[in-house]
Amino acid sequence: MDMFCRQCEQTAKGNACTIGGVCGKKPDVAALQDLLVYSLKGISVYANLARGLGIKDKDTDIFVAEGLFTTVTNVNFSSQKIAELIYKAYETKEKIKNLFLREYKQKKGDNFKSKLPVVADFKPQSSLEALAEQAKSAGIIVGDVDKDIQSLREILLYGLKGMAAYANHAAILGKTDEGVDAFFHKGLSSLVNDGLNANDYLSLIMEFGKVNLRCLEMLDCAHTEYLGHPEPTKVMLGVRHGPAIIVSGHDLYDLKQLLEQTQGTGINIYTHSEMLPAHGYPELRKYKHLAGHFGGAWQNQQKEFDNIPAAILMTTNCIQEPRPTYKDRIFTTGLVAWPQVEHINAIDGKKDFSSVIRKAKELGGFKEDAIEKDIIVGFGHNTVLNLADKIIAAVKSKAVRHFFLVGGCDGAKPGRNYYTEFVQKVPNDCIILTLACGKFRFNRLDLGSIGPFPRLLDCGQCNDSYSAIKIAIALADAFKCGVNDLPLSLVLSWYEQKAVCILLTLLSLGIKNIRLGPTLPAFVSPNVLNVLVEKFNIKPITTAGCDLKEILST
Repeated sequence: MDMFCRQCEQTAKGNACTIGGVCGKKPDVAALQDLLVYSLKGISVYANLARGLGIKDKDTDIFVAEGLFTTVTNVNFSSQKIAELIYKAYETKEKIKNLFLREYKQKKGDNFKSKLPVVADFKPQSSLEALAEQAKSAGIIVGDVDKDIQSLREILLYGLKGMAAYANHAAILGKTDEGVDAFFHKGLSSLVNDGLNANDYLSLIMEFGKVNLRCLEMLDCAHTEYLGHPEPTKVMLGVRHGPAIIVSGHDLYDLKQLLEQTQGTGINIYTHSEMLPAHGYPELRKYKHLAGHFGGAWQNQQKEFDNIPAAILMTTNCIQEPRPTYKDRIFTTGLVAWPQVEHINAIDGKKDFSSVIRKAKELGGFKEDAIEKDIIVGFGHNTVLNLADKIIAAVKSKAVRHFFLVGGCDGAKPGRNYYTEFVQKVPNDCIILTLACGKFRFNRLDLGSIGPFPRLLDCGQCNDSYSAIKIAIALADAFKCGVNDLPLSLVLSWYEQKAVCILLTLLSLGIKNIRLGPTLPAFVSPNVLNVLVEKFNIKPITTAGCDLKEILST
């Protein structure tokens, strides 16, 4: 095998990418990403021990989250940048190692002598070729490991990668949490602990789910304190005449900086894919040149970005290989990167988007308006819970029969039309909550309303999953029942590691009967799947009609 990667839903043949990634990842990049994760485990071995002595290092905590986020699907495809992170990981490990050893000697009066996993001694070679050779012994599956233990380790690792994305977004806005930081090290170091059994890992995974809920809450606080609570807002789908910059990814702080720098320039700013919910935030909506939303979900970008007279800014994951027709006008920033694509770095936390602005002006922009329709976003937990009394009354009067949360990641693999068909078949006396880019399968449909409520309530990005969870818990409290007793069903689509960590959070809260698709993860072994089915009644999706009939008949 040239590589082995099975962390996303679109993995080759539903098993693993072994020649090249379906996402476009090359074997050398896959190898270096494996080596980076290996390096992060070494850091966390020492960071976890250090915390036991009361030693914490914020730079170490932030770097581990950044390193994990870098290896999430569709983030960083640059072997050079990943190699630089591997070298920084070694420096970070040596720093926390020395802090730990010094403190240990001071408190224990002796040198530390316990045997540690081999990752603790890892030192990277000085060339890309040598790093690739080292990576052969650092892959996700190395050695003779029990399949169920391997499966549980991967579930935890991919959950940690997803949480790293949320922690990184929050940290950029100045929010961190000791429990979240500590669990990164606890979780990563557990992955190289051969003394743990399946029950140990299951316990860690459930603990992780609750920690990730705290991380999601932290990110929600970061966004709402900085940008205000989302409010129901009409968003124009399409473009207007004039110069344009299209912003994709997830980073709202990047969008805010770009809006500030383009104010008064005559350039229209458009969101793309997961940036759509940005329009609901008061501190972003106040910029009148935040003109609308362009295109659909991330997997359509190569077609959508082709031959349009606009500059493109990718702020986080979701990048695909740029076509030659737009490679000179797409820019990356943050942790996302593609070889030979201009990258905008932060200097003291600020970014200068002047090169993106120059390109937008040079291209001239769209020659005429091309407007499709308006849709409504902005139904975060603050908005929905302010309507709680009306929602409860609607349920009690039977005006609303059932709620469906239909959301998650979108992707190009066949089978995702299920979610469009499902929403189309949902009866008119039911309300649909949605979030993440899975909504692009149906958010252009005219689903009408029930009294004062639109039947489709857009709760935001995948980053905003906390809103959906908070709404469910608040409704359960109001009805004096458990979440599983609510007239609420979860029908989720997954693609990458952020969806994994959200699923684990839902399971840690005891939420059952989740329907998941379009396929089940390749990294979940049959025995582990049986445990999840027995304990949580997770179900793979079948057909929209059959699943809907079963849900509404119970």
